[in-house]
Amino acid sequence: MKSNVGGIDKILRIVAGIVLIVLGVMGIGAPWTFIGVVPLATGLMGWCPLYPLLGLNTCPVKNQ
Repeated sequence: MKSNVGGIDKILRIVAGIVLIVLGVMGIGAPWTFIGVVPLATGLMGWCPLYPLLGLNTCPVKNQ
């Protein structure tokens, strides 16, 4: 799997995932807040399975 999630995108995914999980654990919000596992996992892995389908890539191109 080639990385397709860039720096800011990665940080936003991790923060959003953690916030949603914490809200779910605290009982604030709907039970769907545990969906925060998805953005957290994609942020930590640096790869989003939806991006290739949509033709997106937020990872900067490295010059070689």
